[in-house]
Amino acid sequence: MGTPKGLLPYRGSTFLEHLIGVTRHPKIGLSRVVLGATADEIRSRVKIPSESVVLNFNWRQGQLSSICAALRTLPGNTTEGILLCPVDHPLITAELVGELVDAFYKRKKHIVLPTYNGKRGHPVIFSRALYSELFRAPADQGARAVVWAHPKDLLEVPTKEEGVVLNLNDPETLARALESA
Repeated sequence: MGTPKGLLPYRGSTFLEHLIGVTRHPKIGLSRVVLGATADEIRSRVKIPSESVVLNFNWRQGQLSSICAALRTLPGNTTEGILLCPVDHPLITAELVGELVDAFYKRKKHIVLPTYNGKRGHPVIFSRALYSELFRAPADQGARAVVWAHPKDLLEVPTKEEGVVLNLNDPETLARALESA
């Protein structure tokens, strides 16, 4: 992409700033931003409270290593769940985050995720009951392994937001997504 994904421009800010903004919700008490290879560059360009930054020195091991790095920083049993927002899926709204959080609390499922036209997407909420399974998940499957292991504990929340399924990993996909956003 030519620059760290978190620093890519989106609606007058960056992907990362957008995600930080849309995930502000009264029931989300702690926020973590996991940084890896480009941590210094991102921290120099995006204001992130130091208590929210988690450095993942194992970033080469993939996304699951970032999830585990964030989980390790959570104090005791103070969280009821974790909302995972990959930086390459930034095209979501605060309204969607609110719907997912509300569904998590109302329906009491261990996993809540959005679907667009029947396809599962991001962000995903995992309840605290699944943290240990996330730590033990196979690196090659990541958090998907935990999702697949709990079909009865899963709530799919349909949305009209295509951004939940758009993985912005190349310039062509990014250009198409930003054009239609």
